[in-house]
Amino acid sequence: MLCRRQRFLSIICLGALVPMFAHADEASLVAALQKTYSACIGIDDSLSDLKKMAGINTAITGVGTGLGVGATVVGIVKEKTDQTIDELLRELAEMEDDKDIPTEEQVDEWLKEYHANKDKNTTQSEIDKLTQKSKSLGYWRTGLLAGNTATNVAGAIIAGNNRTDGDLQNQIDNCKAAIGELRRARAQARIDGVDVGEANTIISACEGFETVDISKINTRAKGAMVSSIVGATTGLTGTITSAVANSDSIRSQKNADGTRTDKEKNLNTTSNVLAGASTVASATATVFNATQIKAIKDVANVASKCTEALK
Repeated sequence: MLCRRQRFLSIICLGALVPMFAHADEASLVAALQKTYSACIGIDDSLSDLKKMAGINTAITGVGTGLGVGATVVGIVKEKTDQTIDELLRELAEMEDDKDIPTEEQVDEWLKEYHANKDKNTTQSEIDKLTQKSKSLGYWRTGLLAGNTATNVAGAIIAGNNRTDGDLQNQIDNCKAAIGELRRARAQARIDGVDVGEANTIISACEGFETVDISKINTRAKGAMVSSIVGATTGLTGTITSAVANSDSIRSQKNADGTRTDKEKNLNTTSNVLAGASTVASATATVFNATQIKAIKDVANVASKCTEALK
């Protein structure tokens, strides 16, 4: 009889304790939910400026690439124009040499003289026209290279500043830790019959933080910055070289037959090579910026989804 009474009392005590345990687990779940909210909210905002600046920098370096391509093309056209001028100058020199050769038919002398002068004048006119074109192309190349240099400088500055800091990494780490605690609290609360629907939604939305890698954002930023610095350096050197090559002091130096000196040719060739190098650097920076946007979006998508679930 005594044993039955003791067993009855034990059942009553356990029945009283079950609600107490369930209440404790519910309180733990609520505390874990609150901690997850505090740790995870706001990460989306921290990534917003990074994504915006990466987009701006992609546009800037894209423009720089276009300017570099333009400078390279203009430089090539200028080189072909200068080669044509040299060929015409050689022809003109030959006309000058042939001018004093006596003709066999004295009666046709005046006619040949006429045609010689006509061809000579036509050639000189063409030389003058192409020389002006060459100068204009030289100015265009210099201006386009200067523009490319400016965009690369701007790109290097933006890329250097468009990085994540330790605060964002700490915030993500704290969010991951809070999600882990919430997962454990959910498991215990589920055993005791507590509603875990809200916890399920938040964990599903925010657990992506456990696999994101924000180091890629800084790696891409560094690549873009280095590429832009290279582009700015080659662009500036190319701008100076192009300006010197197109200056009157260099253009006025001629060979005996009136053609360009090797110094002018080499300066123009160097300008074109530097324009090409600057273009490649700008294009590389653009690629890095574009991939940085993707890296930021990968994290931002998780942050946005998590923030939405926490609202």
